[in-house]
Amino acid sequence: MSTEPRVHGHCDTRFEGVRQILEKNLASGADLGAGVSFTLHGETVVDLWGGFLEPDSSDEWQRDTLVNLYSTTKGMVAICAAQLVERGLLDIDAPVAEYWPEFAAAGKQQIPVRQLLCHQAGLPAVREPLETSVLYNWEAFTSALAAQEPWWEPGTRHGYHAITFGHLVGEVIRRVSGQTVGHFFRQNVAEPLGIDFHIGLPDKEHARTSRLHGRLIGGDGAKSGSSVPEPLKAFMREMADPSTMTGGAFNNPRIPPDAVNTPEWRRAEIPAANGHGTARALARVYGALALGGELDGIRILESKSIERAIQTQAEGPDAVLGGMPMRFGLGFMLRSPIMPLSPSKRAFGHPGAGGSIGMADPDAGVGFGYTPNKMQMGLVGGAGGFAMLKAFFDAL
Repeated sequence: MSTEPRVHGHCDTRFEGVRQILEKNLASGADLGAGVSFTLHGETVVDLWGGFLEPDSSDEWQRDTLVNLYSTTKGMVAICAAQLVERGLLDIDAPVAEYWPEFAAAGKQQIPVRQLLCHQAGLPAVREPLETSVLYNWEAFTSALAAQEPWWEPGTRHGYHAITFGHLVGEVIRRVSGQTVGHFFRQNVAEPLGIDFHIGLPDKEHARTSRLHGRLIGGDGAKSGSSVPEPLKAFMREMADPSTMTGGAFNNPRIPPDAVNTPEWRRAEIPAANGHGTARALARVYGALALGGELDGIRILESKSIERAIQTQAEGPDAVLGGMPMRFGLGFMLRSPIMPLSPSKRAFGHPGAGGSIGMADPDAGVGFGYTPNKMQMGLVGGAGGFAMLKAFFDAL
């Protein structure tokens, strides 16, 4: 087997720049293994993969290699919530407690569902220290959230609900639909569209799943130095202390360093952080959203639902992410100077820690997915994905 990384798949000639970036990243070690895919007006115009699953170059990345995508999963949860709104089963302006009565504890009886979706509910972390096992125990985690008092007056600010988003929105989905978010997503999004994306990965799929390599956030080189933006340095200082709001948002329950590569993590439903999928799957689902919610005769959302979901709900300094300027819709991140998805101001999607990203540009009819297995620096996407996006749109 060759120890030189090779790129496989299909790429239309006008988007050869995307292939060149992937080849360069693999050759330089910026990427170990990765997939990248674009759809344009419903047609797959880029579908590439390459590199290795392990640093020793022992196994090549395959066409169907899965990888954990961290917060890129949140966009899939947002689609599920929008479907329930569309069906008249969920009112985003109704109190969460209307669907989840236990949530009314600790002064939360008036928090609307809308504030869960746009990170304004004040519940990015649980104050009570939680054992790692709670991460894999849905009832224990949601019960802790139901009992938690908000960290700020809901609606007055926003702060990224890094892990809790999935359990908060996911529990509303479960109460309304009678299904866990993973089952609901599979039945109503993944299977109809034929996409290889899972929230709660069946054991039979673990063998084709790549390990993630590197730390979730940072590393020694990010602890100091002028090259690290001040918001990121502030975030990392707070994150180091799990008793703080920011530290608790990412590490309560404590997430051991290699947890993401364990069977327990893969098979659990952690809807803010443990979706497993391919770049092709992301490009297809976001390609459907870019076309008003329908692709190949399969409709997953009405166009008005998408428009509602991408209206700005929260904007400005993020209370959890070190004051980083963020823009949120209803579960999606929206284009901003720090997340330059495309030239279109209407572009939206969601990145994941380490560099994965999925996005839609409804003005250009573009869907995109990038799924690396080597963690990159960055809280809202990584350099690799943004470089590929720029190359693609430069060629359009």
